[in-house]
Amino acid sequence: MHPGDVLGDIASAIIGATACAIISKLLRQPLILGYLVAGVALGPKIGFGIIHDEVTINTISEIGLILLLFIVGLEIELKRLFAGGRMLVLSGICQFPLCTALGCLFFLVPGFSPEAGRFDVIYLAVAVSLSSTMIVVKLLYDKYELFTLPGRITLGVLVFQDIWAILFLSLQPTLASPSATSVAFSCAKGAGLIACSMLASRYLLGRLFAFIAKVPEILLVTSIAWCFLLSGIAGSIGLSRAMGALIAGVSLSAFPYNIDVIAKVINIRDFFVTLFFVGLGLQIPIPDGALLGCSVIASAFLVLTRFLSVFSVLYLSGSGLRLGILPSVNLSQMSEFSLVIASLGFTLGHIGAQTVTLITFAFVLTSVCSTYMIQYNHQIQKALTALLKRVGLKDGYHHEHQNGSLRTARDVVFLGFFREASSIFHELEVQHPEGERFVQQHVKVIDFNPTVYFKLSARGIACMYGDISNIDTLLHAHIASARVVVCALSDAILRGTTNEKLLLQIKRLCPHARIIVTAITIASARRLYEDGADFVYMPRIHAADYVAQIIIQAMNAPLDTVRDHEMRLLSQRNEIID
Repeated sequence: MHPGDVLGDIASAIIGATACAIISKLLRQPLILGYLVAGVALGPKIGFGIIHDEVTINTISEIGLILLLFIVGLEIELKRLFAGGRMLVLSGICQFPLCTALGCLFFLVPGFSPEAGRFDVIYLAVAVSLSSTMIVVKLLYDKYELFTLPGRITLGVLVFQDIWAILFLSLQPTLASPSATSVAFSCAKGAGLIACSMLASRYLLGRLFAFIAKVPEILLVTSIAWCFLLSGIAGSIGLSRAMGALIAGVSLSAFPYNIDVIAKVINIRDFFVTLFFVGLGLQIPIPDGALLGCSVIASAFLVLTRFLSVFSVLYLSGSGLRLGILPSVNLSQMSEFSLVIASLGFTLGHIGAQTVTLITFAFVLTSVCSTYMIQYNHQIQKALTALLKRVGLKDGYHHEHQNGSLRTARDVVFLGFFREASSIFHELEVQHPEGERFVQQHVKVIDFNPTVYFKLSARGIACMYGDISNIDTLLHAHIASARVVVCALSDAILRGTTNEKLLLQIKRLCPHARIIVTAITIASARRLYEDGADFVYMPRIHAADYVAQIIIQAMNAPLDTVRDHEMRLLSQRNEIID
């Protein structure tokens, strides 16, 4: 195979994926479905046979798998999980084992009985036990339900599913010879890799990242290097490379830099993940009627098990009907992670192509149905609540408050932080009736200066390390519910963006927020007002009135009193940045 042929296959995969993704977008379906359809259409088994070198495409796409699982690991924050309360922890711990046990019993019926070296039942049971983070987060975010209590429980269960998936990945290489010794040895290797990565994270990476954090490009490269280092080590000791990537992400998840890394890696990941799902589509054989029927049955079984596992645990823990039903509806789809696990299982020879196809078609069916189920989740919840009341279930009351430990949204968000913002902070603390408490409870800062991050955190002020020029950073910062968004940095200080670009992005992300931006020239201030800014901060004008008063006073009298007064005020200012 010549390099030109490989590049041609990659180009065909990307062009086909783009066309199918646009069609999926027009039909309001998940983009992953478009990528799978592109693979089917371009492949030799069902489609036109345009792509011939499946092996090369799959090899390159493995990079996407590694980056996908690295980001999943970065988003796992154990402390925040356990701060979610008893209901979240119980549902997260119980959902996967319950669904897997039910799945193992269910899939023995259609004829997937275990054979020598084959584990179709186990893979099918695990596949239907995992839900899609991509689909759920996107749809709940668009509905502004991500930070409601049902939304937080839904997210918590998803993160617990990722942890269960890590455990399965650690056992996956030993399924062919599942002796107690081999399983224990595999678990020991996984535990050793986790322990070493956590020790490195605590004693080495923390100092390294603090040193390089002021240069976001080096931070990104270092993070990816750490991902591939652990991925390579995992592969060399007989574990899954995907598991190594997950562990790498988890070891960095407690750092303040994880959101910024996620925002930047996502763009790289999306390219390779596209190839991964196209490659998966290439492997799909022509399905028969029996296989399609099994996919429909498996999809219905998945939805049923969500209610048997999630709803039952939440209801028995005192959530009430509404809070038990909504997360069950939100989680009623198969995960893209299930496709990843199935693909790895096919590579290891644990399952056949028919099982991969069944899982893929079940993923397609549940993804399409779930898009509409989440869109109309409240209507579904009301209908099911009425039905369950008729059969005798009582609706307990649970106050759906915003959990302070989990809530990341704030009323006032500062994009970037330098001397002007530092002075504004001081004035807020002095002038607001609640003083410092107001800033601690209502204000959040996004900046990529680690010194600023640690100084603000020491004062109890919410701060997130991130590059405000990257829109993915703003998306992950959850600023949509902010009442006021402020950028007190001039264009001369901003890097990679301008106040005008930030204004347009903020208007899209926070349509109800009042926006304050900064300008140096009068012409740029006028443009910002025309573009919709609520207030344009001009340091040379909004401070000039006081200077003009001093000049007038200096013409008629000495400034000794003013000088002493200003020196006394400066000695009393305890700002973050001098």
